[in-house]
Amino acid sequence: MVTHQIWQIQLGELDEKMGVKILEQSVERVVATMPVEGNRQSFGLLHGGASLAVGEAVGSWAAVIHASTLGKTAVGVDVSATHHKSAREGLVTITATPIHLGGTLTTHEVVLTNDEGARLCSLRITNLLLDRR
Repeated sequence: MVTHQIWQIQLGELDEKMGVKILEQSVERVVATMPVEGNRQSFGLLHGGASLAVGEAVGSWAAVIHASTLGKTAVGVDVSATHHKSAREGLVTITATPIHLGGTLTTHEVVLTNDEGARLCSLRITNLLLDRR
């Protein structure tokens, strides 16, 4: 039986600049947080681009964790988002859960919520699984 080492999340430069913290990481669920402060646009609201960037990161990490169990890696091929509510302060929680975990494609739902648990943004991300180089 071949066993593969499960990939562990490593923050990139943008993740660090955005203040992202990892709370949980598994094939079933990845949870992170990000402060609104430092990620606001010129009108004082959480920047939609920050929501997309962190959502794509968390969804991609979830896909790579799954891919690592198969000895593969993952690359994003599609992401879409809907912004539901704005935020001016506090902490955003980002949760990625699988919709589909295949051997070729994964799709995850990524939900961003505020301190009160209200949904700020919903993302759907699809990743292609590839053999590691």
